Amino acid sequence: MATPFSHRNLPRLLLQARETVMTQTRPSLREHGLSDQQWRVLRVLGEHGVVETGRVAREAFILGPSLTGVLARMERDGLIRRERDEADQRRTVVQATPKGRKLVEKLSKTVEAHYAWMEQSLGAQKLAQLYVLLDAVIALEPPEE
Repeated sequence: MATPFSHRNLPRLLLQARETVMTQTRPSLREHGLSDQQWRVLRVLGEHGVVETGRVAREAFILGPSLTGVLARMERDGLIRRERDEADQRRTVVQATPKGRKLVEKLSKTVEAHYAWMEQSLGAQKLAQLYVLLDAVIALEPPEE
């Protein structure tokens, strides 16, 4: 007997929407040897510059142990540099190298072109509504303790 759900499967729909959006971006990432996770790290660094690793983990949505491996590979490939935070030696900060920044600049054109296509396809108002709704859903999450 099937369970009678009254709502659609929102987590599945969000994952499907994510995959649909990434379908256009992923080939460019692979062309430059980047995984989705590596791109999320570069995007965070491209937006914020020098960033503490905990913030990178939160904003790129990568768990700490996985982030360690991602950052090690990116450092090996010359995309990022890790250093101790001058203000707090217990913390590590990350920044994109010139090679990493150049890659962000190049890929941002592809990503922005896809967003422009989405805006044209959906309409500016619907895309803006989507952002507002997603922000509202995210705000429902209780703060970390």
